[in-house]
Order: sequence, then C-alpha cells, then structure tokens
Amino acid sequence: MPDISLTTVVLLCLAALAAGWIDAVVGGGGLLLLPALLLGLPAGTPAAHALGTNKAVAIVGTTGAAITYARKAPVDVRTAVRIGLAALAGSSGGAFLAAGMSTEVLKPVIMVVLLAVAAFVILRPGFGSAPRPGPVSRRRVLAAIGFGGLGIGFYDGLIGPGTGTFLVLALTALLHLDLVTASATAKIVNCCTNAGALAMFAWQGAVLWQLAGLMAVFNLAGGTLGAHTALKKGSGFVRVVLLVVVFALVANMAYEQWLA
Repeated sequence: MPDISLTTVVLLCLAALAAGWIDAVVGGGGLLLLPALLLGLPAGTPAAHALGTNKAVAIVGTTGAAITYARKAPVDVRTAVRIGLAALAGSSGGAFLAAGMSTEVLKPVIMVVLLAVAAFVILRPGFGSAPRPGPVSRRRVLAAIGFGGLGIGFYDGLIGPGTGTFLVLALTALLHLDLVTASATAKIVNCCTNAGALAMFAWQGAVLWQLAGLMAVFNLAGGTLGAHTALKKGSGFVRVVLLVVVFALVANMAYEQWLA
C-alpha cells in the first residue's frame, strides 16, 4: 500500500465508484479513474503502477456489470466472447507498437472522429433506440469481430481513452443492437481486454494490489448500479450519457494535446 493519506484513499474510492457507474452505462470510466490515480498516488510513482492498478480495479467493476447485464439483457454471450478474444489480440498488437509511435499525431484524428460520432447520434435520434428485427448476417458478425474486436482492441492498446464508448457505438451499428444491449455486450468484450492487460501489468509487478482491492469494492458497486440504471432507464438515458462521455473525451484529449 503506498504512503497516501486517508482523505486521498477515500477520494480514490469515490472516484472508483463513479467510474464504475459511468463505465457500466456507456463506457469511458477510465476518463475519471486513471487521472484520479495519477493525481492521488505519491509523486515519483511510476505511471505503469497507475495503469496497472487502474486495470485491476476496472476489471472487477466491468465483470460485475457484465454479470448483471447478462442476467437481464438479451446478450449473445458467444458472439461477445468471440469479439472479446479478437479485441485481446488487437490490444496486444497496439500495445506492442505504442512504444515506437507518437500517439500525439493520432489524437486530433480521434477527436474529429468523436465529434463526427456525436453529430451522428444527435442527428439520428432513433439510433440505438430499439434493436432491428430479424437475424444479423454472418457478414455483420465478422465485421463486428474484425472492426469492433481487432480494430478497437488495437486502438485500446495504442491510445486507450474511449474504448468502451467506441465499442458501444460499433456494436449498435454493426449488430443492430439497442444501446442497452450494446453496452451489455461491450462489458463482456472489456472483460477480455482488461484481463489481458492486467496479466501483463501483474507480470511486470506494476499493480498496487492493496489499494486496487479496496478501490475495486467501490468500482464493483458502481458497475453493478450502473448496469441496473441502464436496464431500468432504457436506451434514451444511455444515449444522453453517451453524448456527455463523448464530449468529455474530446475535451480531455484536447487538453492533453494543446494545454497540458
């Protein structure tokens, strides 16, 4: 356990609670959790320890949300796991290339994509409001595995922010899901990618297990509550949270690109 004050521990636990709720509803909990760890850990703590602890906390909340969704939402677990395994492979490739590539060049492109996504969701109020009738074609499932799994997984390993949000949007569009079911499916995919990343950080000894265990309890509570909220409020509520998270992502990336 790092040498941090009780007040900081409490604030980190509250951040984990809020991040779990956001992540369960529409993804993007890392926007809150990772910066909180970077600020809360003592000066001089390697960034890898914040990243590893973040994954150890997030995987618990994501798993709790996935279980809650799977019990009450019509999730195709088999398809979700196939996409998750592809995402695991993609994130490994992205992480491998990240060391030799400047992500600063890519961030403006990602911001433009996010703003385009926000415009699309605003201009298409019916997007994700209800699943389209009829079975999904094999071609669309393969596209979800390729783009939603390998592609977004690669992005997760290379850059990271907004991976859950991108997954929700991709699964809604490609598999004709409503936003609630897409969020549920994205949680299962996130479990796969988080497990791979956590294994790597644990192997490197970059996880503060005592702090992670304490924060994980709050993250689990937030994730479970968030899943229940999304199931109760429906796709309209998820749509509003989605837009808020997208604009928060753009603001965060813009700050890091030009102001930090």
